[in-house]
Amino acid sequence: MLNAMETEVRYHMLRPAQVRARREQCPVVYIPIGTIEWHGPQNPLGADSLQAEGLALLAARMGGGLVFPPLYYGESRSESLMEANAEDREKIAEAMGLSPDNFLPERQPFSPTEQVLNYQRLLLHILAEAETLGFTVGVLVAGHYPLIDHARAAAHLFNQRRHSKRHGMLAWACVDYLLVRESYPDSGDHAAGWETSHLLHLHPDTVDLSALPPRGKPLVGIMVSRMLPQDSTAEFGKQTLEESARAVVREVRHRLDHRDLYRQHGSSMQEGLGK
Repeated sequence: MLNAMETEVRYHMLRPAQVRARREQCPVVYIPIGTIEWHGPQNPLGADSLQAEGLALLAARMGGGLVFPPLYYGESRSESLMEANAEDREKIAEAMGLSPDNFLPERQPFSPTEQVLNYQRLLLHILAEAETLGFTVGVLVAGHYPLIDHARAAAHLFNQRRHSKRHGMLAWACVDYLLVRESYPDSGDHAAGWETSHLLHLHPDTVDLSALPPRGKPLVGIMVSRMLPQDSTAEFGKQTLEESARAVVREVRHRLDHRDLYRQHGSSMQEGLGK
């Protein structure tokens, strides 16, 4: 439930007249993408999509626009997934009561390359859907870091269509930690202080820091950049998400005001022009 200070910006929660009014005020749609993946024993399995949605909601409330429902499914199950690729994936499987063999490539109906192509096709389809609904800029917000490459590829392909080059929606893809590297050189991690702090801010009831081992003991399926997960705070999560959202809004506003700059070959993914 929203509190009194929050504006409803979720597309699927609004009536047509409400959507139209907000879209006409700011024709931007945010599309959060993530996965269902191990994020340590302390975090929910939907951590990536929850973070992407949280950033998208914050950006829409700061700068206008609407937010599509987050996409939890469809990413490669053979590549860039902790359950399939982590060095300690057997410990992850044990903690989840699963066999590590569940994530072997031969269990999948498609090859790794086919999985990537299928996902990019899905993103292209979603972008086209957003365009039909009247948006001028569509932003793929990646919560699962490896998805930024697929999102950028899909946005490139979308923007190179003849319709897009002339008068279609402009697509862009972003991920939080790359937008704030100047302020936070060690931004980003997997289930350590960066991500766990985000979840403490966004969804505190889903995080249980007591599930972590004592400091100094091995961490299962957690990749630390700078901050240990035990040091996570909701305050740090709020601070970093808000700075990321401000960066997103700057980039989006620049694309709204200067769309022709981003329709040139190879320029649609540039970041920093909105600073």
